[in-house]
Amino acid sequence: MQSTLVHSTTTVVQPSGHINLNNAEILKQQLKETVSLKEYSSLLVDMSRVESLDSHGLMALVSTLTLAQRMNKQFGLFGISPSVRIVFELTQLDRVFDIFDRHPADLEVAAA
Repeated sequence: MQSTLVHSTTTVVQPSGHINLNNAEILKQQLKETVSLKEYSSLLVDMSRVESLDSHGLMALVSTLTLAQRMNKQFGLFGISPSVRIVFELTQLDRVFDIFDRHPADLEVAAA
């Protein structure tokens, strides 16, 4: 059985490495520009290549979430490693963000 899932209004951004004071502003700007594009109704961040995340990186994500909510767009994270997930849990931001283990489209295809 073949399953095709098209989400033409969703885009995925995949940061990598260490997100910290040195590069969080760049990520924030990239996410802001992407979520502001009219052709996308949702933005997903693939965190699978992120090795570490400090408070500046968290603030970039929180800022983007706030903007997405103001624009009535969906914003979610997926592929978070256990070492980065603990940062979300300790700050209780895991309760604020939509966090998926895998890309949500993969979950829907698997369920089909």
